[in-house]
Amino acid sequence: MSGGRSPLLSSLLMLVALAGLVLGSSASWAQIDVQRKVPCCDLYGTTGVVWVGEDSLMTFERLASYCAPALEFSPDEPLLRDIKDRSKIDMPTAFPFEKKPSGPVVHYKVRTLLTDKEGEVYRRVPGDLNDSVIDLSKVSGADLDFFFYYPQEEGLGRHRHDVESAEMKIAIVRQTDCEKCRFAILIHRVTAKAHGILWYDNTLTLNRDTILPIHLFVEEGKHASCTDQNADGYYMPGYDVNERVNDAWGVRDIMRTGAIYTGGYQGWQTKVRRPEDMVYPPLPPDSPAYSQWVVDGVYAKGHAVYSLRPFPTVEAAQAYADSSGDKAIMRFVRKGHYDWPEVLADSDLRAVGRWMDEENFVKSLSISLRVDNDVGISFIFPLFIVKNFNDPISGGWLVNRIYFKDQGLRDFGWNILFTPSASRWIDSYFSAGLETDHEISKTYFATEFGVKLRFIVEESPLKFLKPITDFWGIRLGIRYLGYNSFSDLGYVMEFGAGTF
Repeated sequence: MSGGRSPLLSSLLMLVALAGLVLGSSASWAQIDVQRKVPCCDLYGTTGVVWVGEDSLMTFERLASYCAPALEFSPDEPLLRDIKDRSKIDMPTAFPFEKKPSGPVVHYKVRTLLTDKEGEVYRRVPGDLNDSVIDLSKVSGADLDFFFYYPQEEGLGRHRHDVESAEMKIAIVRQTDCEKCRFAILIHRVTAKAHGILWYDNTLTLNRDTILPIHLFVEEGKHASCTDQNADGYYMPGYDVNERVNDAWGVRDIMRTGAIYTGGYQGWQTKVRRPEDMVYPPLPPDSPAYSQWVVDGVYAKGHAVYSLRPFPTVEAAQAYADSSGDKAIMRFVRKGHYDWPEVLADSDLRAVGRWMDEENFVKSLSISLRVDNDVGISFIFPLFIVKNFNDPISGGWLVNRIYFKDQGLRDFGWNILFTPSASRWIDSYFSAGLETDHEISKTYFATEFGVKLRFIVEESPLKFLKPITDFWGIRLGIRYLGYNSFSDLGYVMEFGAGTF
């Protein structure tokens, strides 16, 4: 729970925060009292700031209340079709084994606390996580997750029970030159989850356009979450989601119909959200966003306001499953556990790296059977070995591919492969590099282009392959050998596991 603070890590660890964001940058954390561009107690309005104050002690529930998102439902959401008075919206709701609520419910979990001080970082109140207390004077960052439970989902692969989520990466900024605003809580990044596939994550790094509270689209029938940066009810790729845009799921309301369409996002897939279909978070009155949602002195007038609950324990779900026979609930509740948050010391460089690195899932290896004129095996791995390169202009990916083929796998090829995405169901690719022919001791310049068909195995007869990876695929291409003139023109087929 504690650790000594090094000068290097002190600089690194305020990596998200206010000084950089005041300047309009979302890429750096720095001590606000070093580069502040606004008066000390005038931090509200700064990108991502949800609270400023002098009290170092904050309950879990209060922290979640300041950061809680607003939810934007589709006007045709099946679970709301019988609710004519939209102020009576009752989704999301509590789990079936919890106390029945009087209105909508959102669950939360303080997953991680990053500390740079000696001493107790938080104090757990037995039996009541809401009242458990964090000491902000000892915390420099936090991961805060929100969960949304729905009794069922509609459309392709419909099933009982559905839990979607959004994850927030938060900075705790400490100031030394003002007693009234010694602490600030700032949301740096929001990752709205879609269908449990990491590549589909809808990620928004906050900037000056971001409206607070954070607004989330709720996908019609399927309930995936997606950020709406300016709360206008229109989804705009590259704006509402600004990380890994080509792979982000976005909002695909049409999925409920079971319609077949290309893997890439299209604007017609999302319905415009209406103000009356919003569910508001329980913002505290001193929240900087509170007053803008007050009409005639009433907060969120005419709208439902959800309550917050800690994410339930696995034990509670298991007891319900055993007594009711409803075992399906278990896979949705395993996302939570009682023993949270995890505490990481910022003196532990490896722990800090794990906390800050949002993209472990892109450090992936794809393995395929390769067939051209010969039979062999192909490996794809990140361009920088441990980290992939996402081209900022096209949004595509550059990766290494090596393959071995022919008798005893004696021939070798290496090339750089480009593909517009890592998750679209059908996509193009192009590669260029070198290939050696051991039999004649010659090395060729090799190019290849074609398409890759990807599929998720979870809802297929091949779901037993899911423990290896979510995505499997077939690559079909045409290969050329030579530089000035082409030779050995032929077809290529690769089948295997992985996104690339």
